[in-house]
Amino acid sequence: MIYKFCAKTDTGRARDNNEDSIAVDEETHLAVLADGMGGYNAGEVASGMATAFIKSELSRWLTEVGGVARSREVRRAMEICVDSANLAIYNSAHANVHYAGMGTTLVVAVFREDGLVLGHIGDSRCYRFRAGRLEQITRDHSLLQEQIDAGLITPEQAEHSTIKNLVTRALGVESGVLMEVNEHAVEMGDIYLLCSDGLSDMVSDAVIAKIISTESTLERQAQALVDAANDHGGRDNISVLLAEVAEASEKRGLIARLLGK
Repeated sequence: MIYKFCAKTDTGRARDNNEDSIAVDEETHLAVLADGMGGYNAGEVASGMATAFIKSELSRWLTEVGGVARSREVRRAMEICVDSANLAIYNSAHANVHYAGMGTTLVVAVFREDGLVLGHIGDSRCYRFRAGRLEQITRDHSLLQEQIDAGLITPEQAEHSTIKNLVTRALGVESGVLMEVNEHAVEMGDIYLLCSDGLSDMVSDAVIAKIISTESTLERQAQALVDAANDHGGRDNISVLLAEVAEASEKRGLIARLLGK
C-alpha cells in the first residue's frame, strides 16, 4: 500500500487570522491537524507549536524505527510526543501573558502497512470514506457530545446548538492531557479526512460524502470541501487533510515510466 496526501487550510469568511495548523510527513505517513484557541492570536501559536513539535519528533522516531515497530510502540511514541507538546504549550502560556489560556485541539494519524494509529483531543475530527459510506471515527471531546451521550439532546437538535465550540479536552491548557488513541484497519481505496470544526460545523456529513464521491482527485476534493464550508457561511477557519490508500503497484508503475521501462 501507498498513501497519498493533500491538505488545505483557509481563513474562512468571518475571521481575520487562521488559528488552524496542518503538518504532513509523507515519508513516514504522518498527518497532524490542530485548531488553536486563545486571545492575542495565541491560538495560532498553540496550534503551530503542536503540529511542528509532533511532526518533528514523531517523524524522526518513525524514520529511525522504520516499519519494524509494533502498533503499541507507535501508540506509546505518539503519546510521549503529544505529552511533550502539551507541556511546551502549557509552559509558554504561563511564561507570556499574551499567551495565557491558549490551547489547541489535535488529530494525529500514523498510517501503517497494516492499519491506522489515530489519536485525538478535542473536537477536530477524522472521518473514513469507504465503499461510498462516510463514517466519523473519532468521538468529539465536547460538552455537546456529552449531552448527546447522556440523552439530553438528539443529534438533530445538536446541529442547532449554541455550545458547539465548548471542548472538554484541549492540548496545552493543563500540565497533563489525556489523548484518546485507537487503531483502525485500512482497506484499499479508503479515504481519510482530518478536519477542524470549521468544516464539520458548516457542512453536513451527507454533503462531505457527496463531495468525496464525486470529485476525481484529492486536490479537487479538498478544495471543494473548503469551498462548501465558505459557501455555508465560513464562520471559522477551515482545514482539511485527506489521505488515500492506493495500490503500491501505482508507485512502481510511475518509477518504471520515469525510467523509460
